Amino acid sequence: MPVCCEVALPVPLDRVFTYAVGEGQLPLRGARVVVPFRNEKLIGVVTAVGVPTPKDVELRALEAVLDSEPLLSEQLLSLAEWMAQYYLAPLGEVLRGMLPLMAEVRRTVYYRITDLGRDVLADCLDEISEVSHPFADETGEWMGHGESGNSQASKARPGAPGIGGGSEVSYPFADGTGEWMGHSAFGAGKRPPEKKRQGKLSAEEQDLEHRVMLKLASGEAVRVSTLRTATGATLQVLASLLRKKWIARETAAVERDARRTERFALLIPEARMPALTEKQQAILAELAACGGELPLAELRARDLPSSTLQTLVRRGLVRIDERPAAFRLGGLQPVAAPFLLNEPQTEALASIATALGGFHPFLLHGVTGSGKTAVYLAAMQRALDRGFASILLVPEIGLTPQTAGLLDQAFGQRVALLHSALTPEERSEQWRRIRSGDAPIVVGTRSAIFAPAPNLGLILVDEEHDQSYKQEETPRYNARDVAVMRAKLAGAVVVLGSATPSLETWQNSLLGKYARIEIRERVMNRPLPEVELIDMRREFQETAKDELFSRALVTQTREALERGEQALILLNRRGYSFAVICRACGEKLECQNCAISLTHHKPPAEDAGPAREGQRLECHYCGFRRTVPARCPKCDSEHLYYLGAGSEQGEARLGEIFPTARIGRMDRDTVRGRHDLERLLARLHSGEINLLVGTQMIAKGHDIHGITLVGVVGCDHSLSMPDFRAAERVFQLMTQVSGRAGRGDLPGRVVVQTYYPDHYAILAASKHDYQSFVDRELKYRRWLHYPPFGVLANVLVQSQKLEEAVAWSGEIGKWFQKAAPEGVRVLGPCTAPIARIKGTYRFHLILKAASRKALNAALRAMLAHADAAGVPRRNLVVDVDALRLM
Repeated sequence: MPVCCEVALPVPLDRVFTYAVGEGQLPLRGARVVVPFRNEKLIGVVTAVGVPTPKDVELRALEAVLDSEPLLSEQLLSLAEWMAQYYLAPLGEVLRGMLPLMAEVRRTVYYRITDLGRDVLADCLDEISEVSHPFADETGEWMGHGESGNSQASKARPGAPGIGGGSEVSYPFADGTGEWMGHSAFGAGKRPPEKKRQGKLSAEEQDLEHRVMLKLASGEAVRVSTLRTATGATLQVLASLLRKKWIARETAAVERDARRTERFALLIPEARMPALTEKQQAILAELAACGGELPLAELRARDLPSSTLQTLVRRGLVRIDERPAAFRLGGLQPVAAPFLLNEPQTEALASIATALGGFHPFLLHGVTGSGKTAVYLAAMQRALDRGFASILLVPEIGLTPQTAGLLDQAFGQRVALLHSALTPEERSEQWRRIRSGDAPIVVGTRSAIFAPAPNLGLILVDEEHDQSYKQEETPRYNARDVAVMRAKLAGAVVVLGSATPSLETWQNSLLGKYARIEIRERVMNRPLPEVELIDMRREFQETAKDELFSRALVTQTREALERGEQALILLNRRGYSFAVICRACGEKLECQNCAISLTHHKPPAEDAGPAREGQRLECHYCGFRRTVPARCPKCDSEHLYYLGAGSEQGEARLGEIFPTARIGRMDRDTVRGRHDLERLLARLHSGEINLLVGTQMIAKGHDIHGITLVGVVGCDHSLSMPDFRAAERVFQLMTQVSGRAGRGDLPGRVVVQTYYPDHYAILAASKHDYQSFVDRELKYRRWLHYPPFGVLANVLVQSQKLEEAVAWSGEIGKWFQKAAPEGVRVLGPCTAPIARIKGTYRFHLILKAASRKALNAALRAMLAHADAAGVPRRNLVVDVDALRLM
């Protein structure tokens, strides 16, 4: 009997798959393999070897074994299995997230015509042959186009029905590329009649479908890029043919060399110097001035022509070398050494360092500006001294430049970086460095928790309360909680740090599950900033104007700028205006794919006047864009009203109020990649920018000593959202952004504009009083049995067809009513707050339970029933410990 192994594949199915192992193949648990799956070749991870051979099943064999040794350790495999159980996620999709090595595999997509597709094509050809063509003789043979006699024939697959059993068949209605020739009895440019016309398709889409079918008529698999180039077909057209089962999709996967290389030009010193042109002399002079070598990219950046360089290579004066590309950690240069610790920091460090060598979870609760980062770095140094690797998680890429600069200063080349802004090749390279032990210090966003660091001894989670640690796609894990479990499996210390800990983490510290370390004072005894609340209701009554910025904020910003200080304004919405409404009929301009208002954007060069036709409306969920209409699409009224203000409008208004200020903006529209962020932060640190406006990106962890004033505009909008965590989020955001002020020698001040000045979250944040907020919020949570006094899951049912989403959610709702799982309360089903995203209709159910075991059992039983009822697993999203219920 053949040896069998179990493989976890990245598909939305809660199971592993058994494959036969061929001769010479020795897969190990934790190694990657290429396997056939339906019509595709997928990369999976071996989870077991030597399993029993299934009975009455024809096993398929492994295609290839990619790794001679396991890439994932037993510790990481155990972590993946725990995540699959805890988050009810397919194991294969969990493992895919652990291995950022897609750059090392080249996947190619092919399309092939199916038997049904051949039948459809043959039927079409039969009808063509029944029609009298003035350009064909009575046998139906193609006579050519006029006098040119130009004709092309396509070969049919041998034995295809209705195509001639392997003989060559002429297609009088198309050339060899599938283009319609148009010179027929139906008139120029018209298509012959079809037996099966699809009413929903346009004539252009039908033409594209036929071009694809003709291109695939030979029966050979055609690469997707070749097919699209030859026929002009879009991915939507190919998807339509797949749904009709006229064509089939196949994939191939092969290993590739993902090592990044860089080419250098090297001066050959012993070469004889012939007569040279001016450009050739310029290149040689540049090389000589730079030590005899330069990267080719740098030569091109200096406008030195590559053709001239090639001439020098042919003449033996220069040679080209290829070397491994260096990885630039990047980051901002720190303004001071991070290891000068005060007494509270030293005590925190001692608690962490003493616990190294075993599993010990800590909550490091320190006010903003208390020097938690310095404690992290010192603890990593202690771990390194004892031979342990460390992982530092930061919530967003926005914090990595500053953190990377500190780590580069402290640890140099022993640091590895992992986040989504890296190229696939860079991620693969960094992952390999970590696994080999060359980089025992790892910093990154949530996926860095899977770094294959050998001898892991310390995990640090900075700003542990941040929602960015929760992944919003399968597997929907929270990196903070995964960090605690990984530390437990590795026997490591885990430190969760924040000035505003999540209520779940705080409750764990109250129960003694986490040891709590407190740092109650800022470094150098600097005072916390004074916070002033501006009641915007009274502001409107006194000024009779609906202004974006209050008088107090404008006055204090002007004074700060006149003193040569820096100011920061939080305006937590992107765009210029966040909704466009018709004043005549009330129509709101929404995305065509999502049930959400389109956001109005203005190009930065435009003034802050009224919107003009041609400006952009954009959906921030799916990316749909359209120009601003001159009139209402529904009633043709010209009275369109632009509601609300985003960071773009904030920047424009500040430019009007402070024309001499050096204003910058930080949001997702100005920061597209890590280099954009580094440049913006460098300008802010150097003082080139003295007034920064932005979204919540500016509130997280940035340490700019020149900022003395922070303005908070509109952060209380979320208090009206249907979310039990709204108050916690407002408190955290206000506290975090307030903490950006007064981190240098000068004291800070915060101006908060609010319509809810009496709300307990805003009052507590204005006094920097975490204890009073958490006491009150925990009381409300306990009454309503919300986390941390219960567990919660959000079940999302979605489909591109409304009737399917309604039927499936109704089926699941009826099952819950009938099954009535003990200890679980079910709310719904009902329409999700955002009813449609990216063309997909959404319904949800919220499950609450006192016991995680009861919740997990109910969810597993629900998934089993959904599978039996024919609800596809890919249309069911189970979000355990959901943070967003929208």
